[in-house]
Amino acid sequence: MKTSATPLKDLAVSLRRNGKTYAEICAITGVKIPKGTLSYWCKNISLTQAQTEQRAKKAVLDLKEARKLALITNKQRRSVYISNIIKQNRHLTKTLYTADTAKIALVILYICEGSKNRRGALVFGNSDPNVIRMFLRLLRQCYPVDEQKFRCTVQCRADQNAQELELFWSKTTCIPLPQFYKAQIDPRTKGKRTKKLAYKGVCRIDYFSGHVFTELREIGTMLLAGTHDTHDPVVRKKSK
Repeated sequence: MKTSATPLKDLAVSLRRNGKTYAEICAITGVKIPKGTLSYWCKNISLTQAQTEQRAKKAVLDLKEARKLALITNKQRRSVYISNIIKQNRHLTKTLYTADTAKIALVILYICEGSKNRRGALVFGNSDPNVIRMFLRLLRQCYPVDEQKFRCTVQCRADQNAQELELFWSKTTCIPLPQFYKAQIDPRTKGKRTKKLAYKGVCRIDYFSGHVFTELREIGTMLLAGTHDTHDPVVRKKSK
């Protein structure tokens, strides 16, 4: 049986007079009434100022709620996306520490973060403990290092406790405190508060070995030169 439009129209008009939106009217009646029809039925109804203000407040609240839901949805999608990347590339963590791959990784890391000017020693610095750990692990794996040839220097801000930072980096690097040089405090930071509480300064590592420095430099030169090899199919493809 076809529902009469009159009772539905009367209900819709009554709801509109009470300040309901067209979407709310459809939700309350359970009928998907075309917007044009509702507009025609309610064309002679003018909302009061209080109703208009109430609708505006509700619109703001609805927008905030929609943004919260969108944020949650995006976080969930991002989480799934990251999880898939990790699953697809987890095997690389094992591959990294095979002999040849480890040495290549060490060279590239040193090219990016190490000093190339001091010929008698490697000089490597970073503020990220994980980067420092990786560098030392690769170095200790690739070469029979003499632990006595390590020296460390903490570079920090004026309001930081240098002794605490030295203890932190000593545990991170497994290099004893007696092999630490005096901490270097940046004079430009005097009177300025450190905003990042997790910041542990920069750990600079010196390893005195001219041979290791020279080998890493020469391997790096070969790797960089290889990026210009026109016989490499990847290079040829990009050059077209």
